[in-house]
Amino acid sequence: MMEDFSKGKRGSIIKPDPNKVRITIRLDGDIINHFKTIVHEAGGGNYQTLINKALHDYIEDKNTSLETTLRNVIRDELYEFKKIA
Repeated sequence: MMEDFSKGKRGSIIKPDPNKVRITIRLDGDIINHFKTIVHEAGGGNYQTLINKALHDYIEDKNTSLETTLRNVIRDELYEFKKIA
């Protein structure tokens, strides 16, 4: 039995997010493999989404004040100290 695809449409089924911009970028192979491994170990997902999140996290960290960073580090260290004390 032959399937009739004469009325089929080309292109993606799910429309891309309008806030995303398509680019071409060259990254080191070890960077790509790192993110692909994380996705594989998680049982699926999209390594490009993880790279996007890593970039967002980097920007957020750069915009965080030194005071906030120090408070977070001290809070975390005190929490760990209380666990072992």
